[in-house]
Amino acid sequence: MLRTKIREEIAKNRERIRKLGPGLITGGAGDDPAGIVTYTVVGATTGFSQLWLLLLSTPMMIAIQNAVARIAIVTGKSLPEITTAFYSKKMTVLMVMILAIANILTIGADLNGIAAVLHILTGYATIYFLIPLTALIVWLILFGKYKTVKNVLIALTAVLAVYIVSAIMAKPDISRLLIDTFTPHIDLKSAWIVAALGMLGTTISPYMLFWQAAEEKEEKKSIVQADEVGFDTVVGMVYSNLLAYCMIITGAVMLYGKGADIQDVTTLSLALKPAAGDLSFALFSIGIIVAGLLAIPVLAGSTAYAVADTFGWREGMDNKVSDAKGFYLVFVGALLFGNLIDMIPSITVVDALYYSQVLDGLLIPVLIGITLLISNNKKIMGEYTASRFTNIFSLLAMAVTLSLGIYMFYGMLKG
Repeated sequence: MLRTKIREEIAKNRERIRKLGPGLITGGAGDDPAGIVTYTVVGATTGFSQLWLLLLSTPMMIAIQNAVARIAIVTGKSLPEITTAFYSKKMTVLMVMILAIANILTIGADLNGIAAVLHILTGYATIYFLIPLTALIVWLILFGKYKTVKNVLIALTAVLAVYIVSAIMAKPDISRLLIDTFTPHIDLKSAWIVAALGMLGTTISPYMLFWQAAEEKEEKKSIVQADEVGFDTVVGMVYSNLLAYCMIITGAVMLYGKGADIQDVTTLSLALKPAAGDLSFALFSIGIIVAGLLAIPVLAGSTAYAVADTFGWREGMDNKVSDAKGFYLVFVGALLFGNLIDMIPSITVVDALYYSQVLDGLLIPVLIGITLLISNNKKIMGEYTASRFTNIFSLLAMAVTLSLGIYMFYGMLKG
């Protein structure tokens, strides 16, 4: 009897692992070059002092992503479609416009981040890598079947584990690490608040909400699978934050208190190299490249899904280009605009990476509020309304990000 139960449990877990998809991809994409730079800068500027906030954000991420996934499965609609149907088209357009701006900024910075690392490794100028990288991503999306794209993205998430190795090689002070991880600490200085908002903007990123909802919808799951989506989401979000935790540790150990002037990915990489050594530097470089290739299609895709659903266009990577022209036009357009941003000399890569995440941080409380309204509406969700866990941690995430945003603006006005 016991053996039978164990076998059944093993079979269940194997089936769960086999079905991992949108949640794992979303979690991995959250640690894109923008996230890598943001987390490293957070570590470089605030040390270990925000690790407790990252720990707190893990159940927040799980709650919010699980909520949007359930909404998509139960309703068969994306967030823009639901907000337009039940609330306001103007609100949807404004929400999607802010999302698109932040996403395109991040795409440009991510492309430049990969190109910058390839420049360090090869000596060739970054401009030689931007167009080939964009062309590769466009080719993969336009001419690859959705299942192929999905399998490529899932495979790439595993490579990001190099950051765990990098953090171990940094040899942090374990006692200090544990104290700062489990002891809340708040510094009311403007730089600390902006760093916290940027970190949460990366961790609970708006494009992750749009992407997972769109992917769950595209998977065409039945309503009875609404309760099964949690495992995929938990695995994806825990993995994402474990990587983020390691990135902050690496940045703190290597750069905190050393006055490193981080202007772009090149200077960030070179700042890490002397202290971290060639192997750790190589791991950092591999992570940037892989994370970018994983995240850029997700960024462009979430923008395309959101715009298409706002205006009622046919969307989805299962469709041919001729059947969803608007969707693919936005997809490719987001990539091209991202390239154009790289041509503006006054915008540094780190500025685009870091402050796009701050913009995301300001959008988060709005999206969480909308998600909570929908997920607790019995007319929309029926018996699949949000759980107590989802409501508590989603409200907490909304309160924290809203408070940080208000305090940041107060500091800017006061200064």
